[in-house]
Amino acid sequence: QVQLVESGGRLVQAGGSLRLSCAASGRTFSDYAVGWFRQAPGKEREFVAAISRSGGSTRYTDFVKGRFTISRDNAENVVYLQMDSLKPEDTAVYSCAAASRNGPLILHSIYDYWGQGTQVTVSS
Repeated sequence: QVQLVESGGRLVQAGGSLRLSCAASGRTFSDYAVGWFRQAPGKEREFVAAISRSGGSTRYTDFVKGRFTISRDNAENVVYLQMDSLKPEDTAVYSCAAASRNGPLILHSIYDYWGQGTQVTVSS
């Protein structure tokens, strides 16, 4: 069992930055790849970024490439999502998820555990 808790979401102006954290407890965190997803009101949940167990491999969806950076600190059991040059369309609830299985990390079905999410609101 892995428990995930997100933090760092808040209201920010367009062009600003935020760093989200995903803190894990329970089983060995380095056994899990971690992804960030987001869901805006009235829209489906969508993949944002993912990082491998060791942190050596990352993947991003096209609309955040060059603006968002995912990283992890396995010693501290935390994954970060640094978000720069934020846009109003980035407004959503951001959730992290952990996957023990191998597979395409863009698919939410590959993940075993999910956090509750943190609200990010970007004003224009």
